[in-house]
Amino acid sequence: MSGITKAALFTLAVPLLAAPAFAAEQTSGALALKRVLLSTGGVGYFEHEARVSGDAALTLEVRRDQVDDVLKSIVVYDDRGGIGTVDLPGQEPLETAFRELPFTPEDLASPAALLNAMKGAEVQTSGSRAVSGRLLSVTEEYTQLPNGGGTVTRNRVSLMTAEGLRQLVLEETDSLRFADPQVQAQLDSALAAVAGSAGKERRRLTIRTTAPQADAGAERTVRVAYVVAAPLWKATYRLTLPESAKGTEGGTGDLQGWAVLENLSGDDWKGVELSVASGNPVTFRQALYSAYFVNRPEVPVEVLGRVLPPPDEGAVAADAMAKAMEPAVRSRAAAESGAPTAMAAPPAPAPAPAMSAPFAGAMPQRAAETTPAESTEATAQVLFRYPQPVTLANGGTMMMPITARAIPAERLSLYQPNTQPRHPLAALRLSNGDSGETGLPPGVLTLYERLGGAAAYVGDARLATLPAGESRILSFAVDQAVTVDRSEQPSRTLSRATLADGVLQLTVTDRQTTTYRIAGAAGEDRTVIVEHPRRSGWEMVQPTGGAAPDLTADAYRLPVAVPAGQTVTLAVALERPRIERFGLSEMSPEQVRAYASSTELPAAAREALAKVATLRGAVADKERRVADLEREQAEIGKEQERLRQNLATLPRDSDLFKRTIAKMGEQETRLDGLSRELATARKEADTARNTLRDQVRGMTF
Repeated sequence: MSGITKAALFTLAVPLLAAPAFAAEQTSGALALKRVLLSTGGVGYFEHEARVSGDAALTLEVRRDQVDDVLKSIVVYDDRGGIGTVDLPGQEPLETAFRELPFTPEDLASPAALLNAMKGAEVQTSGSRAVSGRLLSVTEEYTQLPNGGGTVTRNRVSLMTAEGLRQLVLEETDSLRFADPQVQAQLDSALAAVAGSAGKERRRLTIRTTAPQADAGAERTVRVAYVVAAPLWKATYRLTLPESAKGTEGGTGDLQGWAVLENLSGDDWKGVELSVASGNPVTFRQALYSAYFVNRPEVPVEVLGRVLPPPDEGAVAADAMAKAMEPAVRSRAAAESGAPTAMAAPPAPAPAPAMSAPFAGAMPQRAAETTPAESTEATAQVLFRYPQPVTLANGGTMMMPITARAIPAERLSLYQPNTQPRHPLAALRLSNGDSGETGLPPGVLTLYERLGGAAAYVGDARLATLPAGESRILSFAVDQAVTVDRSEQPSRTLSRATLADGVLQLTVTDRQTTTYRIAGAAGEDRTVIVEHPRRSGWEMVQPTGGAAPDLTADAYRLPVAVPAGQTVTLAVALERPRIERFGLSEMSPEQVRAYASSTELPAAAREALAKVATLRGAVADKERRVADLEREQAEIGKEQERLRQNLATLPRDSDLFKRTIAKMGEQETRLDGLSRELATARKEADTARNTLRDQVRGMTF
């Protein structure tokens, strides 16, 4: 693929696997950081570059906390060569180095600890006492110094030699070494691993590249890039306006934009190509540097049952088989008749199933090559590239200019009732024209205004993302020269009524009218943008005519021209239609009369409802008569219960007893009459309800 830069796929080689051999491998060319791109997604793109010839092994050091991101995103670009493997030490290289050694890293803390860990190893000492033997133990002992100088700790080494047990003091020995060269080599390897783990916060990657067969000795460029976490860069702006003029005509302002960023990569940036990108990319992390093992189910080891064959008692001829079976036949017959029989021998166990082979064939040793998909569209973003090389020490902060141009800026006032109910906010409308300009990322903006040739601070504002061809309103102060008075007036209008099958359906329109009275500034005209709240299900019906208002997520933006020293009124009306349904038979007479007297209904509807009201009133009278009779009947029943309780305590020949009996007789007479009246009243009420129902069902309008 000459002339085309290609991204070569690579395979991570873990230390336990042997890396493929490369002919005439060299380490020519050092990877140097050349390009840095910081994204508002909280990540940074770092690209290293080296000039190599032939097969080469390039090394790259990264921080331990960046290894997961590097393994996820590393990409190697080689315009002519190929990529072999990329390998790096394990996540815990020190533990891996000691995994198969007879001692631990803690045993290297002192000679005594190491010798105790190596019990049984053969050692040789030199000095005043040259001894050769196997280590038995190392014990501490304390020796008193002369003249009360305290104590000193020494280690006594016990060796099992050919002459028997011998001891020596480790501190008095000139040298002690292990006789077995393999043990000495293990010790040397462990010490090298300890020395290498001193920089355990960094990991060294080795990238192996292969030269093209056609031109193996030619020099070429190899680039290695990856994406890791990086501090979020911030955008800040400065906007300088010309001296304020009377009126509301538009103008321009001088805009400066800066990117504030930090170098926390762990390395100094020396002459790198620096860019910043504003966007909202999807970013995530995955623990690729950690080892994971698949949980496998554990099955019991199959043990074949023990078989104990019975002794062979001989065979019988075929013509004698019937005689041999006669005892079994008699035994079965006896069992059927209930006679005791000898217990039959248990059947022999079934043979165990034969074990199948675990694999039917050999698995392939190499995965098939894949064809990567082509990408034609990158994530939407705005890119700012600084034209000069940048140098920044690790841990340093810098400001990089990202824009410097004139931008249309219209002075206006923005009225937001929830922010300031009495005064609008002094604001600007910034327009990012579509004449080839790029979008602006979000950030804070400091506003200045020229006054007599000098600049004065006006206020701060927040700029949201401003794509090309769009505009944003930036509020920076309270405009106390303009006052807004707001009042609300709700109303309800009956626009349609229908009656069918005894159901009255009304179409009602709710209306919410808000009136804004805006008193302008005394000395200059204003353009006031009124943000009127939007309501779900409501539609704005006033003001009418003119251009449609701008919409935000929760408000209408209505422009109002306010001349100097004058008061302007803006009425905004929102309407919402809704349906109300009522069953006329269930409505009270008062409710029906209220709708019947409504001037919003046509005469035919009012006449029909008036008739319904009369019928509903008659029903109510009949139902009230039934209720009165039932209440009187219940009261007489309670009174009779009281009189019966009194009779139980009165002498039968007393006058009070006689009067009580007489009163109860009168009440019984009244109860008989009430029963007849109640039956008549209930019948009349049913008749009135049926008449109302029939009349209502027959009504339509």
